[in-house]
Amino acid sequence: MTDDTQKIATIDPNHTVALFTPDTEALKQTASAGVKSVVNFQAEGEKGALSPDEERQQAERLGLNYLHHPVTADSLNAALVDDFRRALDDLPQPVFLHCASGKRAGAMTLMALAADKGWDGETALQEGKARGIDLTQEKIGQFVKSYADDKANV
Repeated sequence: MTDDTQKIATIDPNHTVALFTPDTEALKQTASAGVKSVVNFQAEGEKGALSPDEERQQAERLGLNYLHHPVTADSLNAALVDDFRRALDDLPQPVFLHCASGKRAGAMTLMALAADKGWDGETALQEGKARGIDLTQEKIGQFVKSYADDKANV
């Protein structure tokens, strides 16, 4: 396996976003690092090392809580983010979050934290950029900004 440690963005002590699709070995490393929960934002059938069912089985075998919360460009809306925020509140922390590249996982994590911390959209995007998740030029970044601004009542 390649060394994926350089491909991780630590948002805060409880939220780590993978900028890659984890395989079984990456899940083992995650569990041994003290992570308690894994969130997978990949849609069913998306190319990746493990299907969501396989990943759930691997995660649970390692003693990790597992949440599959698929997000696609077409499905992204405020209700989907709100549902994720409720589910995230119920997961033991720290949490390891991923999609294929980290953009969706980063966006969802930043929106959840923005709503909890009262960040406006620009702050959320800058917090992500400072940690290696630069969504400022991405279409999803515009959604992050508007969602965070809405929650902060900007």
